[in-house]
Amino acid sequence: MFRRPVAFFTILFIFHLVFFAYPLLRICEWLGLTSTLTIVIFLPLFFSQIISRLLYRAAARKTLWLRYVADFYMGLSPFLLFAVLGSEVAMFFGDVSARFAALFSIGFAGSVGVFGFFSALVPRVRKIELKSHKIQKDFSFVQISDIHIGSRTGSFLERLVRKISRLEPDFLCITGDFIDATGVNRSELMSLEKLQCPVYFSIGNHERYEDLDQILARLHSLGVRTLRTDFFCHGEGIQVIGIDDKDDSRQVKNELEKIKIDPGAYSILMYHRPIGFSDAASAGIDLMLSGHTHKGQIFPFNLVVSRVFHYVSGLHRLGDALLYVSQGTGTWGPVMRVGSYSEITFFEVKSGL
Repeated sequence: MFRRPVAFFTILFIFHLVFFAYPLLRICEWLGLTSTLTIVIFLPLFFSQIISRLLYRAAARKTLWLRYVADFYMGLSPFLLFAVLGSEVAMFFGDVSARFAALFSIGFAGSVGVFGFFSALVPRVRKIELKSHKIQKDFSFVQISDIHIGSRTGSFLERLVRKISRLEPDFLCITGDFIDATGVNRSELMSLEKLQCPVYFSIGNHERYEDLDQILARLHSLGVRTLRTDFFCHGEGIQVIGIDDKDDSRQVKNELEKIKIDPGAYSILMYHRPIGFSDAASAGIDLMLSGHTHKGQIFPFNLVVSRVFHYVSGLHRLGDALLYVSQGTGTWGPVMRVGSYSEITFFEVKSGL
């Protein structure tokens, strides 16, 4: 009964010791700081995740900035650790002063953090060109995924909408984790009304964790069509299908069995996590769209993600079926990306073989 919580908190404590405590205390020692000043610096940073989340639950949006700071430090922590370990080796084998080691460690982690922040802040447009004999007329559409409004603000969504509008797609697919907080105001989502194209949405895991019914009601009021084991025929010969995210490897298979897939139409399946591709291919899906992985978002966590998911990012083929896994348009946790980038995916589907 108690094994899972004990294991979780043990891993969490070890993570804090390795990534938060050791580098920070070592740098304070190298800089020759007093015990009092070390404690003043160490305690808020070591407990930053706990403090920021408790305050966020109590005061929500008013303390969002504190959560950003805590998450940013968490994003910096692997690079601070790498720099400190590298400095330890340099000091052992070479004539490197403790002060230089401390300043190098801070400078290296800070530089990576600034780079990662701008990589996350400004999504890139990735263009994918596909062909299909099922369509008579070329069309284009955009996929965005894992925006995480709640962790990210309405102004971020507004910038996305401007960028998407310039692409002039025929429609927009949002493949889950659009919202990741309870009580996100309609005003933060209103920029969706500026889109001059239909918007289709499938539910991710984070919507399930929050006030799902209210989220769907807000999106509906803004003209977003949510597809829940359902489809919509967009124009002639295009079938857009959506399935709710679920912690079940058979979810795609089970739900597609409830949907009448038109074999003569170009079928696009929106499913949040990149699982069930073989089932989608067997059902006759032409293109499956997923997200969820963030491509690990920050190195070295991409190494962990690649052990969990077979398909982590990019375009994959299985027979005649294709799967595209977005790296994610927003971020979860630190507004930072290193080893990945935030993306808006622009698909151009042309008629032909």
